[in-house]
Amino acid sequence: MQKAQAKAQAQAQAKAKAKAKAGRKRLPGLRKSDGYMLHPFDAENGVRTSGLVAGRNLKSGHRHDRYATAYYGVAPSVFHALVERWQRLRPVDAAQNFTFVDVGAGMGRALLLASEMRFREVLGVELNPTLVRIARRNLSAWRRQGRQRSQARVLCADATEWKYPLGPCVLFLFNPFGATVMRRLLVHVARDFASRPGELDLLYINNEQEGVLEGRRGFARLFLGKVRRSRADAAADRAILANQPDGEYASAPYEDCSIWRWVGNGPDGPHVGG
Repeated sequence: MQKAQAKAQAQAQAKAKAKAKAGRKRLPGLRKSDGYMLHPFDAENGVRTSGLVAGRNLKSGHRHDRYATAYYGVAPSVFHALVERWQRLRPVDAAQNFTFVDVGAGMGRALLLASEMRFREVLGVELNPTLVRIARRNLSAWRRQGRQRSQARVLCADATEWKYPLGPCVLFLFNPFGATVMRRLLVHVARDFASRPGELDLLYINNEQEGVLEGRRGFARLFLGKVRRSRADAAADRAILANQPDGEYASAPYEDCSIWRWVGNGPDGPHVGG
């Protein structure tokens, strides 16, 4: 009798889990009917970072929802090229002293790539709880594969309110939000890093809010230019975006990028560099 009851209970629990899973709808843009295509990065690595979710569909109930741009995973080749350029601007092996913070981490593709490097720690900060859950699963899969060389975790938080860790930090942004939130982010980090000039660098891909940075005192631009995708990444992005039913987004063989450093609000600090 006890065995039969235990079996029935287990079956009921399994049905409840299946029902809950079925009831958890995927975000618009993550279904085949939305034009979803698997990026080669996911196929090769057994993770889930593909898909394109328009900003209007990234609802969390937060006041900043309306400023979200979209979710789309960064091209690995562009990520590596910009990080390598940043490393050349710092002393050798400086990365091991830095906390890497992926602002608007989404499903965590940049987070995964950064965790393969020797940072002091890798953090993902994401507002949307659904994307956070996916990113955490991806990170667990990455860890099981032995790919992780730095401690990494994903936080469900607002990057304009979250307390940044002590010590040098490098902030990575793949155009996660519009001008209003960018201004709030810069005010927040300027406050957090007020007494430690030179301890914050910002890597910005698809830098639509470059003008906001240019208008903010205390940040010096170290690089501005186009970073090309690899042929494989360009072909993948072109195919994925061409498959979107509404044709809202287009692909290019490069990303407009910049690198900035917090130099402080002192009167002698540079503002915009070369």
